[in-house]
Amino acid sequence: MIFHITEQAAWSAAQQQGAYRAHSLSSEGFIHLSTAAQVVETANRFYRGQSDLVLLGVNENRLKAELRYDEVPNHGTFPHLYGELNLDAVEQTWPLIAQADGSFVMP
Repeated sequence: MIFHITEQAAWSAAQQQGAYRAHSLSSEGFIHLSTAAQVVETANRFYRGQSDLVLLGVNENRLKAELRYDEVPNHGTFPHLYGELNLDAVEQTWPLIAQADGSFVMP
């Protein structure tokens, strides 16, 4: 399972529209994902202190768009989805709630 962090409003909109498109798909050409080992660091680096977040658990075998593991300089290899995230690939969701200091732990 791989993971994606998004705002609850964006996830709700995706469920109404039938597919999820992160802003990065338009601006960078892919949706950022993380492995289980990377997701907490990603949350703390880019979302620290934010609220109304949801963590999507994605079955990579069910993805319809191309998934690539790309090298990110000085940070390792991360999964990137080069297209929309089909909703049936999302097997589980969790609220992602910041702790008192603004940091995150896996739900």
